[in-house]
Amino acid sequence: MRKTYDLARVRVDALRGVDLTVEQGEFVAITGPSGSGKSTLLHLTGALDLPTSGTLNVLGEMLSLMPDDALAAFRRRKLGFVFQFFNLLPTLSAAENAALPLLLDGTPRGEALDRGREILTRVGLADRLHHRPEELSGGQQQRVALARALVANPRILLADEPTGNLDSEAGARILDLLDEARAQRGLTVLLVTHDHEVARRADRIVRLRDGLIESIERPVESERALVPPPQPSPLRGEGVSLREDEVP
Repeated sequence: MRKTYDLARVRVDALRGVDLTVEQGEFVAITGPSGSGKSTLLHLTGALDLPTSGTLNVLGEMLSLMPDDALAAFRRRKLGFVFQFFNLLPTLSAAENAALPLLLDGTPRGEALDRGREILTRVGLADRLHHRPEELSGGQQQRVALARALVANPRILLADEPTGNLDSEAGARILDLLDEARAQRGLTVLLVTHDHEVARRADRIVRLRDGLIESIERPVESERALVPPPQPSPLRGEGVSLREDEVP
């Protein structure tokens, strides 16, 4: 899969040919220096942008072929997003922000808010349910954003530095929550991070450089085995597959 941006007179090749399959229930950490294409890869996987060329298959769906209304429903029901900028609505409480995906999908307000309060309690914000974003610290806002991403029980979580504004204890609690969701319902996690310790919690570490996969590492208890970047593989019915292929 490739992504090129034409910015005035400058052409930027953000992704220059990425072939990657992520299996259902897998936790993949995406690392690399600034400008390597990490956030671009995450945005394309979540269909927040379209590739310049190549194919993107998520949970058996070719996202680039879906009409806008179906794509919006797919993102709302199947995907959870946590990005560096929290994008919380300033007029809503923490509980209302957390429950927002359910409210937008037609869940009765009381039921949606109950679920929002429940998941906020699990991320350590039981005493901040009625606070608005301006009354929360950056780390607390990040936890509200994560609760919002998980509230609708998505199949895939796409996260850009979700522990970046948290202390080590709070960050570990967030990762434990993701592990619990993976164990209980097969949540698939793609997580961008610069934190070496966070990356070591993943099943695989995919390192990007200059829009290409530089290496893939598999953490083990004592050491990590370095494996070469994957070759293009057939599209799977589950998980995520990105291929440098024909334009869909």
